[in-house]
Amino acid sequence: MIPPAQLSDPTVRAFVTAVNAGDRNAFQAVLAANATMSDDGSDRDIAPWAEKEIWSSNGHMDVLSESDDGLALVVDYRNDTWGEMRTAWRFVTDGGRISRFETGQA
Repeated sequence: MIPPAQLSDPTVRAFVTAVNAGDRNAFQAVLAANATMSDDGSDRDIAPWAEKEIWSSNGHMDVLSESDDGLALVVDYRNDTWGEMRTAWRFVTDGGRISRFETGQA
């Protein structure tokens, strides 16, 4: 497992740290104003998705590996709704903020 503080990309590091801390404000701060996302190949609205998959269900990311200069992660993701599953995360960053992220089963 890679501790969030040791992730290569500082923007991705901030995202993972915010998720694991349950910090909605830090999560919002790391996203670009027009950020988009997809879950298992379907585009989603970030706010309701995050409420369901992260905040109200205690989402947590245990990073197993990173690639693509830290913009691609394989994670054991767990929450109170789905339990634990291996997921892949891919991030697009621009100016220190995430403009898009994609997640899905790995």
